[in-house]
Amino acid sequence: MYGEVLRTVRLCAGLSQEELAFRLNSNQSSISKYENNHLSLDIETFILWLQLTQAEEVGVALLYGVDISTILESIIPNL
Repeated sequence: MYGEVLRTVRLCAGLSQEELAFRLNSNQSSISKYENNHLSLDIETFILWLQLTQAEEVGVALLYGVDISTILESIIPNL
């Protein structure tokens, strides 16, 4: 459900799946599954993902119910 957001913030941070996996103490396969909505993300990993990609405001927007497409539109110009 949030896979596209996760991918977008990772790319904005300039991180490869492998680099983010290392920082999350995970593996590239899991990162791919999260980004393709094939694996659910626990809240701790979600928060750490946003911290590592310096995208905490995205988490706040999601908590306040901001539409995912609106979030992506605000992030994508930064790519």
